[in-house]
Amino acid sequence: MLRVEDILSYSAKNPLLFNQYVFLFLFTIMFAGFTLLHKQVRARNFYLLLFSLFFYYKCSGWYFLLLLFSTLLDYGCGFGIYIVKEKWQKKLFLVLSISSNLGLLFFFKYSYFIVDSINALTGADFKAYNFLAAFANGIGGENFDIHHILLPVGISFYTFQTLSYSIDIYRDRIKPCANIFDFAFFVSFFPQLVAGPIVRASEFLPQIRKPYYLSSSGFGKAIFLIMSGLFKKVVISDYISVNFVDRVFDTPEIYSGFLNLMAVYGYSIQIYCDFSGYSDMAIGLAALLGFTLPINFNSPYKANSITDFWRRWHISLSTWLRDYLYISMGGNRKGKLRTYLNLAITMLIGGLWHGAALKFIVWGALHGLALTLHKLWSENIKLPASRWGNYVSILITFHFVAFCWMYFRAADMYTVKLMLNNISTHFDFAGIGTRVLAYWKVFALILTGFAVHFLPSNLKNRAEWWYSEASYTVKIVLFVMVIVVIYQATSSDLQPFIYFQF
Repeated sequence: MLRVEDILSYSAKNPLLFNQYVFLFLFTIMFAGFTLLHKQVRARNFYLLLFSLFFYYKCSGWYFLLLLFSTLLDYGCGFGIYIVKEKWQKKLFLVLSISSNLGLLFFFKYSYFIVDSINALTGADFKAYNFLAAFANGIGGENFDIHHILLPVGISFYTFQTLSYSIDIYRDRIKPCANIFDFAFFVSFFPQLVAGPIVRASEFLPQIRKPYYLSSSGFGKAIFLIMSGLFKKVVISDYISVNFVDRVFDTPEIYSGFLNLMAVYGYSIQIYCDFSGYSDMAIGLAALLGFTLPINFNSPYKANSITDFWRRWHISLSTWLRDYLYISMGGNRKGKLRTYLNLAITMLIGGLWHGAALKFIVWGALHGLALTLHKLWSENIKLPASRWGNYVSILITFHFVAFCWMYFRAADMYTVKLMLNNISTHFDFAGIGTRVLAYWKVFALILTGFAVHFLPSNLKNRAEWWYSEASYTVKIVLFVMVIVVIYQATSSDLQPFIYFQF
């Protein structure tokens, strides 16, 4: 039974997630109020801004004040960049925005990594120092642990979002928001706030002044996305994670090489269903409120090259890195050698964006190397196009990506070494049949996830179209059926979305 305290207060042990019934309850209440205000644009936007801030408070507690600080900072820097005349003055405001945002991101995300690296190199015993906790202790008489730094949910996403605003104003691509409330709404819009897609001001701000419109088919498409997102997250991703993948990655040495390999395949579909499931829900929820968010996934495991993979996976991040990092470093405008170096650096930083650990640096370096080699190959070697050649390319690309996911998921580099050793030397071919029978439900879901993923796009689009054009009765019946299946599949402990940790 839901208590008022559970609904209104923040719980560090149980932060708000899209796949919680508390969120469904809160969204239903919010949407009821939204229907009364949706024709009044300013009132609607302010109402959604308040709910978005409340949503972020439910996700991360008082760290929502940090979100407000970033909002005020970049709103001011954006206006500063726009109104000053001299180039050096514009650069000054841009540097203030970039250094402040990245400074906060580095403090919360990389303090432990930097301190641990210094200690490992020098033999010292430094400890990370939380100056914000010390400030709160001194001013407010609190008793926070000054050596404990908690990563705010979604800080990597909204930091990149506000940075793109300042950079686009500096590049004369957009003008600053007319008022702070519109900008705060852009930054905090709850469907994509904590795990993307990373939305740019040029995409979102023009929408906030448009009248609300949602057709019957648009409503059906939004519900279809929410259902499919929940299904991918709860039924496939969470079940595979809890009942198989987590166990193998936690103690790979006690499992056969075959099961280690299946865990790698399992994690490949798990992370896709988890993250694309969140993106589907975010896009669907935004659509119900009259806003369009950019697509974030496009069947990435159908990619026939690593370059193609990054055009399909986490599209909002890959295009952000391309437009604001790769191009800023010179892109492909300064010769081939510099182009290859820029690609490698971009992916290294992309890996570091995901986490402060050597394994993420290795993951980014592997992708950077693969992108560089593919660019070198495509510029110098031309093979005749063929269907079977394309299939082979897809197979090679997928297995490279799956191999890299080991570094992404494993607790450390030693775990990857154990898994590779088991796969190469203790595969246990004779025991495959027994292990398939023992984990048949998990393997069936893994196979189902990949089978749906590799379905032709026109079949998926047709299913979405059919649902969006169906009668409301059919929509409701199918929605209830999917919710029942999801409820039955829900594990005892709700699993957080993987990208919440970034």
